[in-house]
Amino acid sequence: MSDPMLQLEEKLKELRDRRNKIEQGGGQKRIDRQHERGKMTARERIAAFLDPGTFVETDAFITHRATEFGMAAVEAPGEGVVTGYGLVDGRAVCVAAQDFTVIGGSLGEMHAEKICKCMDLAAKVGIPFVSLNDSGGARIQEGVDALKGYGSIFYRNVKYSGVIPQISVILGPCAGGAVYSPALTDFVFMVEGTSNMFITGPQVIKAVTGEEVSTEQLGGALIHNQVSGVAQFMAPDETSCFDMIRTLLSYLPANNQEDPPFMDTGDDPGRLEPGLREVVPVDPNKGYNMYDVIHSMVDNGVFFEVSKHFATNIITGFARFGGRAAGVIANQPMAKAGCLDIDASDKASRFVRFCDAFNVPLVTLVDVPGYLPGVDQEYGGIIRHGAKLLYAYSEASVPKVTVITRKAYGGAYIAMCSRHLGADMVFAFPHAEIAVMGPEGAANVVFRKEISEAEDPAAKRAEKIKEFREVFANPYVAAGRGYIDDVIDPQEIRPRVIGALELTSTKMIEQSRKKHGNIPL
Repeated sequence: MSDPMLQLEEKLKELRDRRNKIEQGGGQKRIDRQHERGKMTARERIAAFLDPGTFVETDAFITHRATEFGMAAVEAPGEGVVTGYGLVDGRAVCVAAQDFTVIGGSLGEMHAEKICKCMDLAAKVGIPFVSLNDSGGARIQEGVDALKGYGSIFYRNVKYSGVIPQISVILGPCAGGAVYSPALTDFVFMVEGTSNMFITGPQVIKAVTGEEVSTEQLGGALIHNQVSGVAQFMAPDETSCFDMIRTLLSYLPANNQEDPPFMDTGDDPGRLEPGLREVVPVDPNKGYNMYDVIHSMVDNGVFFEVSKHFATNIITGFARFGGRAAGVIANQPMAKAGCLDIDASDKASRFVRFCDAFNVPLVTLVDVPGYLPGVDQEYGGIIRHGAKLLYAYSEASVPKVTVITRKAYGGAYIAMCSRHLGADMVFAFPHAEIAVMGPEGAANVVFRKEISEAEDPAAKRAEKIKEFREVFANPYVAAGRGYIDDVIDPQEIRPRVIGALELTSTKMIEQSRKKHGNIPL
């Protein structure tokens, strides 16, 4: 009878050999090819993303069971995806990284099963799920089983939406049905030059429509960050991308039952900003940069922007106020005069709903002259898209603090988290203008007859514009109705917002019983 210790050593050697083979993925040649393309391997990505030495792999030994089209003879170490869990800045996350060196990272039945198990684990223990995508798409040899795999992932994306943060990172090709999982998650990151997303590739488009377009022009990082709005973040390289994800996670709770992590930033909550008296002009026709207001009021001037390149007429992102994480939504006068349009409405609505799902308070900075006029906007459904913002703010039960820095006209005033949509605290600068429309337009409507019959119509019009501005285009009428809680000196914006967030941190709200509402999608 052989020595039990020798038997164990043989078994351990077999384990080491099997694990080494799995860790080699598709082999050194394919690893080298991945590096030549400027891309890390799946395991290198996980190592770069997680805290050193914290990754614990799961389901490393899962294999496919396909036999058709020669698959019986095909080995797929790790089944083309690495799954497991680890720490990011000491906080647990689950991660799945597709391995392009193994059958092009193609998704088959068991590949999807690994991802689904990882998602289920993340939801069960209440931690974020991060998916690193680099795949040639569905594994054609597995037919409908591959499609079933995608469907199972989509189902979980929806099931766990609003339960745990879900982040998709596109680090290579992502085509066909594969793009819908990222689209269902909370945030999508892409890398310039190597990331692509599209439903149908350039060859198919050329064959069907005759249009010629490159892969980068069709679905590169810039296109989806700037034009389509599918992605929210764009990084110059993979290392920078992982740094950005870590920063994002620092503002988020692990799940919807927790509050965002508090961080002592060392910035005085009572700090005044006298410079803001100069930043926001009293003259309503002068432009200014809303970023100057944001950076002045947040802790240490640090603002982590979301969807920076898309719909630049509205700004969204995360910051801290006295150490407390909050979502910031702000009109940007430097782009389209800060008007709301289709894309801005979509961008802000989705961000508001994310923050509400994960207990992130909302700070809204308002300088909006109205909705962007135009046939394209009307035909494109600005009514429907604009209604999303009304819905999102009205539905949100997290603390909501609003500051009107200058213009707030018409329906756009209502949409930007007015008191009427449930804002808990509303402040306004002394030169804020709150009315149904701007004084110039209002004078033309209200005093049309007087102006037309005057000896000097231009002088009469100027007189009536001044009269309207004095009567309505100021914050005191709204304050007199209780729609604004206080008119504040611009330099006080930081301590007043922080005080409001602290006060409303214990906010309780009774929700009406319903399955869910019907947002105007």
